[in-house]
Amino acid sequence: MKGGPSRAYRMAARAESTAATGERILAASLELFWERPTDQISLVDVAARAGVSVQTVIRRFGGKEGLFAAVAERERRRIVAQRDEAPAGDLVRAVEVLFDHYEDVGDKVLRLLEEAPRVPGLRAVVEEGRCYHRAWCARVFAPALTGRHGTDRDRRLAQLVAVCDVYVWKLLRRDAGLSRRQAQLAVVELLEPLLE
Repeated sequence: MKGGPSRAYRMAARAESTAATGERILAASLELFWERPTDQISLVDVAARAGVSVQTVIRRFGGKEGLFAAVAERERRRIVAQRDEAPAGDLVRAVEVLFDHYEDVGDKVLRLLEEAPRVPGLRAVVEEGRCYHRAWCARVFAPALTGRHGTDRDRRLAQLVAVCDVYVWKLLRRDAGLSRRQAQLAVVELLEPLLE
């Protein structure tokens, strides 16, 4: 057999190197995305930050739009994994998980929401985030929705979605200056009547 184990080793090493390069490019893109507006990020910036050529970025992701789509998908998977740790029916734990997420990326999400109307590619990311947040609330607070139908259920779910929104986190943490503990307690207190 031509090449044998040595050829297989080289192929595996090349695949590993390619994957590592892709991860470096995605990490560099995400760092830049959180540092400045999307329209101020060029492939040259990404390539320099990742330590690769612009051609490598293009070959791997097909340009700026493909690159940002890949970054968005990578972040979506990370966020879903983090937020899905919230168990259904456990209010205090659900709010804790929610605050873990907002303390990690809340300010960045607010900037994304501000920028989305000007950047077509971000609109889809924002809409997907809204849909996920609504589905998360429906899953986590399912007991409060049981037995409700039609507009009654829709209204209650909308209330849960609103209380758990990143803007409520901002109002409590950034605008009111509450500690994380006090802000979490405030959200729990807002949610309790909705869960009875």
